[in-house]
Amino acid sequence: MMYEAEKSDSPKVPMKPANKAGRAAAGPVEGSGGTKRNARLQSTVRTQSRGAVSQAQSRIRRAATRNRKEKLTALHHHISVECLRWSFFKLKKDSAPGIDGITWEQYAADLERNLTDLHARVHSGAYRARPSRRVYIPKVDGRQRPLGIAAVEDKIVQMAVVAILTPIYEAEFLGFSYGFRPGRGQHDALDALCVGTERGKTGWILDADISRFFDTISHEWLVKFMEHRIGDTRILRLIQKWLKAGVMEEGLRTDTQEGTPQGAVISPLLANIYLHYVLDLWTKRWRNRVATGDMIVVRYADDVIFGFQHKREAERFLRDLKERLESFALSLNTEKTHLIEFGRFAASNRARRGEGKPETFAFLGFTHLCYRRPRDRAFSVLRQTQRKRMSAELREIKESLRRRMNDTIDSQGKWLASVLRGHYAYYAVPGNNRALSKFHYLVSRNWFRRLWRRGQRYRIRWYEMKVYLQRYLPAPRIVHPWPNARFDVKHSR
Repeated sequence: MMYEAEKSDSPKVPMKPANKAGRAAAGPVEGSGGTKRNARLQSTVRTQSRGAVSQAQSRIRRAATRNRKEKLTALHHHISVECLRWSFFKLKKDSAPGIDGITWEQYAADLERNLTDLHARVHSGAYRARPSRRVYIPKVDGRQRPLGIAAVEDKIVQMAVVAILTPIYEAEFLGFSYGFRPGRGQHDALDALCVGTERGKTGWILDADISRFFDTISHEWLVKFMEHRIGDTRILRLIQKWLKAGVMEEGLRTDTQEGTPQGAVISPLLANIYLHYVLDLWTKRWRNRVATGDMIVVRYADDVIFGFQHKREAERFLRDLKERLESFALSLNTEKTHLIEFGRFAASNRARRGEGKPETFAFLGFTHLCYRRPRDRAFSVLRQTQRKRMSAELREIKESLRRRMNDTIDSQGKWLASVLRGHYAYYAVPGNNRALSKFHYLVSRNWFRRLWRRGQRYRIRWYEMKVYLQRYLPAPRIVHPWPNARFDVKHSR
């Protein structure tokens, strides 16, 4: 709004409010609506919180790397209101609520007051962790996987603690650990496995499966491991509160004496810390002191693949691994742990003994096969979509199409397009063309059958369906580079 000088012919200019003007004087010169101003303010606050967290992480990282044997005793004060705000906005907005029933949107309605109160309770010791709400999701093999859904405030504080501890343990974790670490993902682990197998002298693969890992983590051992680097007892007490909070299922609360709930924000970091001391450091020492041939290791969370040059060393490592895990309340799943002949000379060795093709193994959703390129007969690792993973995804699509049966074709087509793009984003690796084409075909057939069945007087024909398939469903194409190309770029040494 412009103010015009009284009885003056001069042009209109904005009037500057007095220095001590109240709220009413500020309104005329703001010039923007309340909604836009609030959006800009929220964005500014989020940016400031992100900057505060980054600075805190930098200070912690410098302290952690300055002396790797020193305990860090001043960490709890980094849980500031800015850190809690940053943690809140890192959470998924559509995540399921915990036992308190409060959603992300409801907590955001009065965010600043909620965060201030939470900050006061965390620093005064009045904060209490709530039990996780137990839910079950289907696994690929048809069984049910238990998840623990924490309350919003527990998620916020857990995310803040993860932000504080991550710089410390990123300086500790070894290079062959890939799961739930910043800057590392599943395809980095897959690339490392392929490159290590193709370039090394690997002849045997040990696919180790830790039985019910997240459910059997020892709380006592976990705290002992963390005490190697964490000297702030307030941080350790927070973690112990979450470990002992228990789970709520059908109105009944169950105490947890061991394990950490899958689905909790803090669980991936705690799992990595546990396996770092139980498995990673021990494996590195075993490779340096015992192994005489080549040995590779790739771990993503509790999924571990070991590669050996000699069978006798692989068998000895398996025996030692069982003893090592039993010392820390863990065990191997004998039904899913396999030692197979796999590598550059596996096919020729098995043919000489009159045996069949080399066995395969599954890792992170892909079946890995020994392969010789037709052009130059060079050995490579061929990766194909794991059959049970594809079947499970197709079942989910079929069920979703049944629920969306009465939606418009445009709505169904756009949803299926997003599903296919998500599938390609993960599985479209070199050499997996046939599985991608099969998945595209089966999705197209399921969609056609669903549209055909909903017709009463008129049923859609295949030539008409082709138009919709070309319009909506993206054709399969490879989106990932060859493993060695991406690995060499990320690991130029």
